[in-house]
Amino acid sequence: MRYMMDKVGHVLDLFSFKRPEWGVSEVAQTLAIPKSTTSEIMASLVTQGLLYRTEAGRYRLGWRLFHLSQVLLDNTDFCIEARQVMRELVERWGETSHLAVLDKGQVLYVEKLQGTPAVQILLSQVGGRLPPYCSGVGKVLLAHRSWHEVTAMLEAQDFQAFTPNTITSLDRLAEELAEVRQLGYACDHEEVALGLCCVAAPIYDQDGHVLAAMSISVPAYRFYPKQDTYMTIILKAAHSVSESLGYRKEKCRA
Repeated sequence: MRYMMDKVGHVLDLFSFKRPEWGVSEVAQTLAIPKSTTSEIMASLVTQGLLYRTEAGRYRLGWRLFHLSQVLLDNTDFCIEARQVMRELVERWGETSHLAVLDKGQVLYVEKLQGTPAVQILLSQVGGRLPPYCSGVGKVLLAHRSWHEVTAMLEAQDFQAFTPNTITSLDRLAEELAEVRQLGYACDHEEVALGLCCVAAPIYDQDGHVLAAMSISVPAYRFYPKQDTYMTIILKAAHSVSESLGYRKEKCRA
């Protein structure tokens, strides 16, 4: 039973924005499991609505996953509280706001609100993932983990240079995370995409644990002249969400 459950998870993990469709033979070969077992697993997932089979006999994710994801988001306190604050950010400043968590060593974007005049940011769509070392939200989330956890998370990842500004070594990352802990926020200075910057801050629960990170993303030409302003904005917004979850800085220090 444990074997089959593990394989189900591995099958679902294969589906991504870059590759949303798979065939049985491709899955069997990729996961190194018998084709008969793969066919059985995928047929069962179709029955449960977690996959659906196309007319060409290939497989895509099923709509039941969308329903489950909405149940999760609509019943997760920090998501509920963050949405309203993010709406206010977007309405006031016209920039894009993100909410992200750390999942399996990657940044997972769980909410994104786009401002009308804001630049289109394709890498950070809801459900999308990015390495944590190259984004403001990722650095915030890593900074509140132990260095042992951080290195264990990243040891299997290559430090891909998205731009010339991307951090590409653990030593440089360690310096950056120390600065993030000291300042209370993190910046992305065109590290994921040239021409795009962001500043991010942590969201705390009532016990002072970091649950998520919220950011505001701004075209570089608008960001650099007003970096301190955007930093103040996101710190205030994230703190508002944290307080609504019961976080009190003085209480957690005691």
